[in-house]
Amino acid sequence: MNFHEVRFPASLSFGSVGGPERRTDIVTLANGFEERNTPWAHSRRRYDAGLGMRSLEDIETLIAFFEARQGQMFGFRWKDWSDYKSGTAAADTDKRDQVIGRGDGVTTGFQLIKTYASGGFDYVRPIVKPVLGTVAVGLDQDEMREGVDFEIDLAVGVITFADPPGEGVEVTAGYEFDVPVRFDTATIQTSVASFQAGDVPNVPVVEVRV
Repeated sequence: MNFHEVRFPASLSFGSVGGPERRTDIVTLANGFEERNTPWAHSRRRYDAGLGMRSLEDIETLIAFFEARQGQMFGFRWKDWSDYKSGTAAADTDKRDQVIGRGDGVTTGFQLIKTYASGGFDYVRPIVKPVLGTVAVGLDQDEMREGVDFEIDLAVGVITFADPPGEGVEVTAGYEFDVPVRFDTATIQTSVASFQAGDVPNVPVVEVRV
């Protein structure tokens, strides 16, 4: 997998813009009705890192990061400041934030997920890049101990219990997470004169499937 487990400097991503993208195929019928279908089970996020550049030192950091990733070759972690917690943005993470499954007495591995609900409908997003030291796990409200009761694979977001949770036991988790992305450009174009005049570079990044 062409992916580096390193995060784009969070101080630079703080000023970026971006969010989820959905692909929908729309066919308008002769009677004016529409048929809509999507080939994507999950949304894909896009961001522009250029808007986070505030100084020439930031540009230097960006270029070093771009070169170390060999441009579009290697993916990396990205902190989406508008959506990086299992719970609400204003609250601290808690082991009860997300229900990620129920025990059956056999299964030991559970994928981290985040559920987005609105108007009686919801979307379940797999979380594949949890942040080190932020994952809390509960079984029927009892907090589990990392390294004793469970292990977390930070590269794929899978929790593995030492012993399978019992039949019907609610498995919950709270965490912070990053988005797996890559640069969506083969070129970083910068100019000291234009940057000092307030013209920031365009640095698109796009989510990748891992």
